[in-house]
Amino acid sequence: MSEIEYALNTFYFLMTGALVMWMAAGFTMLEAGLVRRRNTAEIVTKNIGLYSIACFMFLLCGYKVMYPGDAFSGAVFSAYDFSFGSSEAGMGTSHANASDFFFQVVFVATAVSIVSGAVAERMNQWPFFALAAFIAGVIYPIQGFWNWGGGFLLTDYGYSDFAGSGTVHLAGGACALAAAIFVGPRVGKYGKVTGTNFKFFPKAKTNKLYGANIPIAALGTFILWLGWFGFNGGSQLAINDAANANAVAQIFLNTNAAAAGGVVACLVVARVFFKKTNIIYALNGAIAGLVAITAAPDSPTGLESTLIGALGGLLCYGALVFFEQFLKIDDPVGAISAHGVTGIFGVMIVPFTKSDVTFGGQAIGVLCILVFGFVLTYAFLFVLNYFAPVRASDDIQKRGLDEEEIGIEAYPEF
Repeated sequence: MSEIEYALNTFYFLMTGALVMWMAAGFTMLEAGLVRRRNTAEIVTKNIGLYSIACFMFLLCGYKVMYPGDAFSGAVFSAYDFSFGSSEAGMGTSHANASDFFFQVVFVATAVSIVSGAVAERMNQWPFFALAAFIAGVIYPIQGFWNWGGGFLLTDYGYSDFAGSGTVHLAGGACALAAAIFVGPRVGKYGKVTGTNFKFFPKAKTNKLYGANIPIAALGTFILWLGWFGFNGGSQLAINDAANANAVAQIFLNTNAAAAGGVVACLVVARVFFKKTNIIYALNGAIAGLVAITAAPDSPTGLESTLIGALGGLLCYGALVFFEQFLKIDDPVGAISAHGVTGIFGVMIVPFTKSDVTFGGQAIGVLCILVFGFVLTYAFLFVLNYFAPVRASDDIQKRGLDEEEIGIEAYPEF
């Protein structure tokens, strides 16, 4: 490989990694817009904190666990190596090793960000930071190794996930689901349980707790949309020749088409069934479309990508209603539906556009990631709760976490 090709690949890694890093701002704005104003400063603090903690933990040990080399090919677990990223310096075969580390580390922060939205407004700050460190240092790199690091899902089952519908989004969604169940709903979200629906689901009044700043939430969604071009496009891992350049262009096209399909589908369904074009569902439709295409943004046509995004948006819409109205799982930003449920769909749709991928292999991957993330997160919070209360008290929730945790209000003039 020539020096110019090496430089192009390295530069591409760094610039697409920077786009993915910018998604941290998108998650921050989206969550800040969808929480109530008395919790805004606290959720912003969680987001900048989790990003920094995720970067440190991946440097400390996560990268070596996820990418241990050929010695662990086909394994379930690799080995922990606390070398502080020292081997990430120097030259690789097609790009600088440090550029690969940078590109990978911002994906970790994305997975952790999914959890912060699902437990917004009622999880204490420092227990959340502890959970963020656990996800970034243990859960994410181990399950990431199973696929991208050459572990058993890739070698034994042919599991395919191009940019992370499962490895990033389903993993984050599984952790978010466990955390949301463990901490319980926000004070005032549900009324008293008076029975059951369909002999299984708890029957209780569901109260709408609307976010404080819809324009900020919309801005966050557009930032995520922009960052996703780096998320999916960068996962081509090279741009040094015409073939790779053409592949990247198609990935960008498909990513944009899927997001648009998700939005349009949710807008239409909301208008037809509820007579209102609910902006919250539209925002989640965009994210759902993006998550759905992420497992295989390189293989469909533009129209196929639009359809995949639309189906992902519809699935997210249904999941949002199901979790909130029937399961009574409180998710203020819809993260579990948009990332977890749609992540499963994205992984399972891959065989339709890649003939060498099997539904069985994809299903095994989904099951492993889902169970692993859920069980370890719930167990960690169960143990952590003995040392530090995970859930904020009812009184603190009523006053707002800004006052208790931060001491600064986001909107003091209101």
